[in-house]
Amino acid sequence: MLWPMQADEFDWIVPDWPVPTAVRACCSTRNGGVSEGRYAGLNLGLHVGDDPGRVHANRARLQTKMVVRPVFLNQVHGTEMLQLASQSADGMPADGAFTSETGLACTVMVADCLPVLMCDTQGRQVAAVHAGWRGLLGVQGKGVLENAATTFDAMCSNAGSLDRSTLLAWLGPCIGPRAFEVGDEVRAAFVADTPLAAACFKPGAPGKWWADLPALARQRLAAMGIARTFGNDGSDAWCTVTHASRFFSHRRDGVSGRQAACIWRVN
Repeated sequence: MLWPMQADEFDWIVPDWPVPTAVRACCSTRNGGVSEGRYAGLNLGLHVGDDPGRVHANRARLQTKMVVRPVFLNQVHGTEMLQLASQSADGMPADGAFTSETGLACTVMVADCLPVLMCDTQGRQVAAVHAGWRGLLGVQGKGVLENAATTFDAMCSNAGSLDRSTLLAWLGPCIGPRAFEVGDEVRAAFVADTPLAAACFKPGAPGKWWADLPALARQRLAAMGIARTFGNDGSDAWCTVTHASRFFSHRRDGVSGRQAACIWRVN
């Protein structure tokens, strides 16, 4: 069954970053799809209670726009990275994906968590990461971003060590630092892992803090030697909670659709 396009035109964000010509990337918004009600627009999540037929129609529209196949993961707020190949199916459990192949896109879904896209300056490999606070923190200083960086190290193992300063990262829209309230335990976990993380939390109500998720990600990327980061700077323009007409937000709505960030290589 085909549904007509909604009044809002297909809308996506094309990252502004100095990637090589072999790399393409985008981040969808909620506009331009066929879902209705709480999921109105381009909901790409099959796991949130939306009509599966409408979700598949939305995914088909995204694929048509991209001209490559987005591979959707079963995200579990963990730290595992999955290597994609041409035969990779949707629904594999991981919170990030990487590939050096063409014809398919590393894809992560978000509705407040931070999407991070990565590539090397030669365009040999791309990666997409779903970074909620749990995946960002990880265990004993190793979270999903650290695991993503390791995949680039492995790619270059036969050609000598990789200079991580040649890696690029783009941060997409997420819950902003004026909307992301967390408890003492979250701040304490980040500060115990990295004392400098204290600067990414502002005091709120007693026992609560306002957390700057993009700043935490930039801090961890910089600690790995990845200083060339672009996109989300923590300003209100990037906040999924603030912009209800453009972004899905679980924190704002409780039941919500999902947008997606995608990155892929071309011939």
